[in-house]
Amino acid sequence: MNKEELVIAGFRDLFNKLVWLNKSKMEDSLKGYKSSEVHCIEYIGRNEDSNGTKLVESFYMTSGAISKMTKKLIKKGIIESYQKPDNKKEIYFRLTPQGKAIYEIHEELHKEFQERDKAVFEQVTEEQFDSMLSFVEKYSRHLDAEIKKLGADIKSESRDS
Repeated sequence: MNKEELVIAGFRDLFNKLVWLNKSKMEDSLKGYKSSEVHCIEYIGRNEDSNGTKLVESFYMTSGAISKMTKKLIKKGIIESYQKPDNKKEIYFRLTPQGKAIYEIHEELHKEFQERDKAVFEQVTEEQFDSMLSFVEKYSRHLDAEIKKLGADIKSESRDS
């Protein structure tokens, strides 16, 4: 494997290990909620005036899937929808008290996981962090551009059909 392949394989391996390590504790603490629902709750809790468009862009899911998930969370009493007085067209979401409780449980779990992994991050220098962050940002911008290209191709393909 070349270095590029090793980096990608390393990211994938790290991600899979994190998911595996965190999964059972997350599932035990957040019974009855799918991972996507918990991340939707997290997004709404962190971002004021969350709406369907912002959720679609953040999760790379279809608007239909986001609509289905938000309706389910509304039905469970986790989020509520609202409109602004000056904009009756757009629908926004916010957490209910029950949703805030789920959000807090999730945040506490993240703090616990961060504490578990602290020993590794304490050994990383500022320069190493800066280098890693620079790479992640650069790669993310590249992937955003590729996603945008794919979206444009999908639109033109649907017109050609």
